[in-house]
Amino acid sequence: MRAFLATLAAGLMATGAYGDELIELKTGQVIRGEVLKEKPDAIYVDIGVTVVTVPRDQIAQRTTAEKLDPKTKATGSRPAASADSLFRTGDLQTAAIKDLVERFGEGIVLVQTPSGLGSGFFLNGEGYVVTNHHVVEKETKITVVIFQKTQRDFVRRRLENVEIIAVNPFLDLALLRVAKPDELKITPLYLGDGDAVQTGDSVFAIGNPLGLERTVSQGIISNRSRSVQGLVYYQTTAAINPGNSGGPLLNSRGEVIGVTNMGYLFANNLGFAIPVDYVKDFLRNREAFAYDKTNPNSGHHYLNAPRRRRTESPSITTPTEKP
Repeated sequence: MRAFLATLAAGLMATGAYGDELIELKTGQVIRGEVLKEKPDAIYVDIGVTVVTVPRDQIAQRTTAEKLDPKTKATGSRPAASADSLFRTGDLQTAAIKDLVERFGEGIVLVQTPSGLGSGFFLNGEGYVVTNHHVVEKETKITVVIFQKTQRDFVRRRLENVEIIAVNPFLDLALLRVAKPDELKITPLYLGDGDAVQTGDSVFAIGNPLGLERTVSQGIISNRSRSVQGLVYYQTTAAINPGNSGGPLLNSRGEVIGVTNMGYLFANNLGFAIPVDYVKDFLRNREAFAYDKTNPNSGHHYLNAPRRRRTESPSITTPTEKP
């Protein structure tokens, strides 16, 4: 069976079949196509010329992506993940937290500015990073520190050439782009499905609280729809402290389901994260929040409604008839 799947996948890649998903097999081969039907033990994939049955126990992971059009810089249709995708989504396998940290740990970064620090994570191999708006707000210099794994430990590497691509102060999100050295291999993270997040789900955060680099904290989703100042957040028991801001909140499959941005110093097990659906909407509509370094107030937004000058209730008067 494995030999058959490997041969089939190699043939599909050679013929250039192109669909909505990339299905990576445990043999290392990849099938591209549209998933027509799913059963507990197998999935059925339309590869353009026929429909093939792929046993679930042979699947390493499934991936989809939103492609960035290099000409328009706009989000196009949803082909399978490719090298120029802005962000990736996937149907990953559940794993132990230590294994997920091992796999995705290099994708989380430290964001440094003259006035403080925060966290962030890579969206793709081209150096795009998501963090909080308040981490980079009004800053004149931004540095991203990555942690490259060696045989024994992690090595810090500073990347000084960082560009702000888009900011949304209302959602507290920012998109950065790091000038990636040619030899640098980036580990991107996958964005999860916000509709699948439920109260009680196990989650964990990776970030740099109080400058303590690569800190992992574990918890659950305490409330999936907590309203704070008119926006909905995920409330979590995972420890969130200053320095975690902008880092990922991940589920038990290692998918990003939120961006951490708030915690209370004097309250235990009370942290908040921006839901991943907000993050996806921000990325898809980033042109509306494009950052212009010559205009610190760049980005389109509505003006605040005018305030009433008189606080008392308006009186109702009857119009006087004209003679």
